[in-house]
Amino acid sequence: MNEPAVSVVVCVYTEDRWEDILAAVASVRAQSRPALETLLVVDHNQALLERLTREYKEIEEVRVLANAGPRGLSAGRNTGIAASYGEIIAFLDDDAVAERDWLRYFVEGYADPRVMAVGGRTVPAWASGRRPAWFPEEFDWVVGCAYKGLPGGVAPVRNVLGGNASFRRSAFDAAGGFATGIGRDGDKRPLGCEETELCIRLSRARPDAVLLLDDRAVIHHRVPDARMRFGYFRTRTYAEGLSKALVARSVGAGKGLESERRYTTRVLPAGVARGVRDALLGRAGGAGRAGAIVAGVAAAAGGYVVGSVRARRGEVTFSVGEIPGGAAGKGGEGGSS
Repeated sequence: MNEPAVSVVVCVYTEDRWEDILAAVASVRAQSRPALETLLVVDHNQALLERLTREYKEIEEVRVLANAGPRGLSAGRNTGIAASYGEIIAFLDDDAVAERDWLRYFVEGYADPRVMAVGGRTVPAWASGRRPAWFPEEFDWVVGCAYKGLPGGVAPVRNVLGGNASFRRSAFDAAGGFATGIGRDGDKRPLGCEETELCIRLSRARPDAVLLLDDRAVIHHRVPDARMRFGYFRTRTYAEGLSKALVARSVGAGKGLESERRYTTRVLPAGVARGVRDALLGRAGGAGRAGAIVAGVAAAAGGYVVGSVRARRGEVTFSVGEIPGGAAGKGGEGGSS
């Protein structure tokens, strides 16, 4: 039986991550279930584009191309989708490395024709070698990782997390690409949620679609010192609130905040209680974790209010991403290996 061919898209933007980029590509090339190709999409950085082109000029399965849309992660991903040939398109962060069976577990999920997306588990690789004592696992999404409260095993979810995810090509035919104006733009304010908005839009376009989280599909995401500080934590949670306001504006608060309601009413209170308990027992970091959860909720709520006001006033806008050359891209011709 032929399995679907998989294209892997890695969006890059800065030479500061040169060694990380090389490690990410090496991890894809070392997969037990080989990828058809790896596409490095460079976000408006000519020097990096030329350097990567020289680096991989002798490696046929690695292609380097420029972001064909506006600056930002969403347009970069849409460029990769359009240029890819695989039936399945996987996305890997440029500062992460995938475990050897990452793609194998992704492909297994697509044995069910209803499955339109499969995401994996992202594990933090702390620069210091260990988690800061005050940093709650419930907020590991702040550093782009899986967080306490996600389901274990293989389970249906509302949305996958974009730095460790895969989609059928037909998902983009049905729903369009990643929305521009929501997600990241280099080192500017750390917005997000573009994959959440896409997944909700996909579920509306294809009500029978199944989206899975498979925690066996593991990548390790580097967390630098700057992102281990409380200042970044506060900035990122505020930005998440801004992003959630845009998502709610796009798809409605019902779907846009469906998962967040359980998270804020059950997962986070339990985390505060554990932190307080640990503090009373004299365990390191308990009070800090409880305080960080409260501060994170407050910052996200503040961002959501500000984002909602700005969206109503038309001060911030976004649009459903267009995939250059059409949603089918080059892979519309087929793709089995």
